[in-house]
Amino acid sequence: MDLQVDTPSGPVPARIEGEGEPAVLLATGAGTGQDHPGMVGLRTRLATRGMTVMTFEYAYRAAGRSFPDRPDRLLEVHAAASSHLQQVTGSVPVLAGRSMGGRIATMLAARGEPCLAVVAYGYPLHPAGKPESLRIDHLVEVAVPLLLITGTNDALARSDLVERHLVPLPTATVTLVEDANHSFRRKGTSPDDMLDHLADITEHWLRGLPGLGESPHIRP
Repeated sequence: MDLQVDTPSGPVPARIEGEGEPAVLLATGAGTGQDHPGMVGLRTRLATRGMTVMTFEYAYRAAGRSFPDRPDRLLEVHAAASSHLQQVTGSVPVLAGRSMGGRIATMLAARGEPCLAVVAYGYPLHPAGKPESLRIDHLVEVAVPLLLITGTNDALARSDLVERHLVPLPTATVTLVEDANHSFRRKGTSPDDMLDHLADITEHWLRGLPGLGESPHIRP
């Protein structure tokens, strides 16, 4: 279902797929939109696993720009999308996102946005080539369960820094995808198989959370 979400930065397009619980808000990375094959594939796979999944465009992409807005504007749009999904489904969502979208999801959760959990695919722990510029200060403020899925060859998440700064987080579960890069590409694994793997990890983890695991909408 295609729809429009009103935000402080203007209306943005969104799309909902699937029925059931939990409701998942799936945010895009900085360089991709909701129609990117990776986003479409993950949205569809989570939907077929019994979840209601909504993707959306950030305002800069809706306006035809390629460079992301300031974090405060990204947060405003993301929060508006979350509120819209709550209105549509009547339930508090899981905040999920790829790369930048996952980072913004964690920032929203850290400031108290209502959510059941957060799932970040390829959390950008630091800019490429700048491991000293860590994006970690707010993560300790995330009070809900946090799933961080990262490739061991991710140029934005050096493995030793993942072990040092992400694994010890009190609410975090860190799942490593061996030999995968930031886009979850891996030699010998097709994009479809990798999307299946990411969806399986997500479903298994959500099913294990108190309250969500008993949902009849999530397959046993």
